[in-house]
Parts: sequence; C-alpha cells; structure tokens
Amino acid sequence: MARWHDAVVALMFAGAFEARAESEVFQFRTQEDATKPADAAACAAAPFEATVKLGAGIYVPRAREQDGKWVDLGQKSVGMATACLRITPGTPLAPGNQVPAHMRFVLPEGTFAATGTCNVVSNDVPVAGLVLAGCALKLVEMPAGYVGGTVSSTSSFNPKKLPGYATGSYYTLLAYRGSPPKAAGAKAPTP
Repeated sequence: MARWHDAVVALMFAGAFEARAESEVFQFRTQEDATKPADAAACAAAPFEATVKLGAGIYVPRAREQDGKWVDLGQKSVGMATACLRITPGTPLAPGNQVPAHMRFVLPEGTFAATGTCNVVSNDVPVAGLVLAGCALKLVEMPAGYVGGTVSSTSSFNPKKLPGYATGSYYTLLAYRGSPPKAAGAKAPTP
C-alpha cells in the first residue's frame, strides 16, 4: 500500500511541473448562404477530392441558462464556413453511410480547419429527402497558439432543395491553447 501511495504522490508532483494546454470551446451554427460561396482553397486542402462544396454564414445562438435550449439562433453573421464533402452518385445518403468531410471556419478568433467523417443518421426525418448527419472531425489547421482539438456537429443537408428546410449545422469546436504535453521521459524541473 505504501508503494502505491508513494507512486501516486510522485506522479502528482511530477505532473505539477508539466505545461498544460487550456481548452476553449466555441459553439455556433452555420447556414448555407448563396452570398457566401465555398472557399475553393479550403476544398483544395481536403485530403480527398471534394464533390460537394458548400458556403455558409456562421451565427452565434443564445441559450436559456436553466436548460440550454437555444432561444435565438443568431441573426448577425460572425464569420464564414466552407464544407467540402465527398458524395458520389454511387453512394446513397442512407443511414449508416459515412461521408468524408473537410470544414473550414473563419471566426473572429482566426481560421480553423478540420477533417473527418459525417455519419448519415436519417434521410427521411421529418420528410423524405432531408438528410440528418453527425460529424466528428480533427482540427488540422488553427490560429497561432492552438495545439489541436476536435469539431463535432449535428447537421441537416437538403440536397433536393425541399421547401422550408435549410442546409446547416450546429457545431461545437474544442481547441487547446498552450504548450503541448512533454514527451515521455522528459524530466521535471528541479524544485
């Protein structure tokens, strides 16, 4: 028992000297906007050939403090987004299918880009033809001072231009700012 306790104390003491990255979270929504065309350079940076390129405005919603429900979707655009997807005619947008995705967000904080996949959840809720998906992406480009992070979304895609439905997403961007963790075996400074 004493050895275990000593090992835990030693790890805690050593950890006190390691530089830690601090997390920052951004929450926003995007909505496709013909006046904000997709950035061709963003899609050229994708690790795949993008067959669908969407431009969108970025908006910051306001939520109720007691339950988190969004009560105002945000009317003023605070930035621009580009979505680059690989959807081929032979790949139906059916539940369970994964779509390669690369996104770029130009925010007041700077430009963030992320790559990953979007998983099709439904293609008939609330109406046939509207595609609902969830995306999980890794940050691959970020402003100076950031060391990495993730982006996730709940998205709707309206490829058939069904009236009354928009293409857009609700995003959470988690980015770490600061020093990356030290390499294994690095010595803590002497007190």
